[in-house]
Amino acid sequence: MSWVGWVAVAAVAVALAALTVAAVLWRQGQELRARLGRTAAGDEASGDHPARDPHHRGPLVAVVANPTKPDVAGLRIAVRRECAHQHLPEPLWYETTAEEPGTAQAREALEKGADIVIAAGGDGTVRAVAEALVGTGVPMGLLPLGTGNLLARNLDLPLSDQQAALHVALTGVDRTIDVGWLRVLRHGATGDGTPADDGRAGADEHGTPRTDDHLFLVIAGLGFDAAMVADTDEQLKAKVGWIAYFVAGIKHLHGRRTRVHVRIDDEIGTTTRLRSLLIGNCGRLPGGLTLLPDAVVDDGWLDLAAIDTRAGVAGWAQLFGEVVLQGVGVRNELPAKIGRIDHTRARSVRVVVPAGEHVQVDGEVIGQVRELSAWVDPGALVVRVPG
Repeated sequence: MSWVGWVAVAAVAVALAALTVAAVLWRQGQELRARLGRTAAGDEASGDHPARDPHHRGPLVAVVANPTKPDVAGLRIAVRRECAHQHLPEPLWYETTAEEPGTAQAREALEKGADIVIAAGGDGTVRAVAEALVGTGVPMGLLPLGTGNLLARNLDLPLSDQQAALHVALTGVDRTIDVGWLRVLRHGATGDGTPADDGRAGADEHGTPRTDDHLFLVIAGLGFDAAMVADTDEQLKAKVGWIAYFVAGIKHLHGRRTRVHVRIDDEIGTTTRLRSLLIGNCGRLPGGLTLLPDAVVDDGWLDLAAIDTRAGVAGWAQLFGEVVLQGVGVRNELPAKIGRIDHTRARSVRVVVPAGEHVQVDGEVIGQVRELSAWVDPGALVVRVPG
């Protein structure tokens, strides 16, 4: 082939190479423009969220929120934005209803592969979400939006800074804690004063909680404390917060003492009269009060406090002094006291109240009860706490 032919072949080859490079560059430009278009559309829809790397798969976050709490819509935007900043998948979002307070939503989140479930609401929402997560190993984050925020308070979580609480939920460390269970064995009087069904519900052979089993994370109680919760005015609570509980408690200062029969673990039972019996997993309350100073949320024990007063207001005044002092580590061991708190601990407890009494779990009244049992479930729940 002459040199003219070789030149012609080379020219054709160069032309083909140039066309190939041009085609590749055109295709890459089209893909780049498409990606930029998708990013802009995503930013516009989500409020200028940073673009996520489609190949990066972080933990899937689910939020179970109580829509009756203030600015839940703004909270949803904040959660999406924070997940985007941390290059996490789009979070799952569920809202509670009166019929489904959070347990069903949390279980659906688990079925969809959630790696962390955040309870955004008050103590009732936290209890409901925790019931679904018990025994799963999936951590529960907390965005405290309620009046008491009892578990968040005992875990030293931010109570008034939602952004800080969200940061802990997404980036904190996992801590395994105990949970308590309370089972109603015999109900008390119904609303019209007639005795309720005394039959004991049959055990679930699959081990799932029965309808008369109630999880608690902080404190269950019967007597004065439950009656106080039952009579708390919801409108006043919305205005002044936890102080509304103390206002309701004033109405019960002159209430009757309750006769109860208590059996701790395998010991012989004892019968006594008292104002209130508390069964706690941890014991810090709003207002800086500590009812159960020895309670530790992950020690495998329930802490019990038998509260009694005599002599009317004077007895309650001494009792309040006892609570304040024990909160700072001072115990009054004098035997003759008109207001007293007696402490012990147990793995399980059984209580019989012949006359029936109100019972509450973490601030939720479950009705009048004449017989109940309670036990600790050690290390059953994982929660997200500050690192």
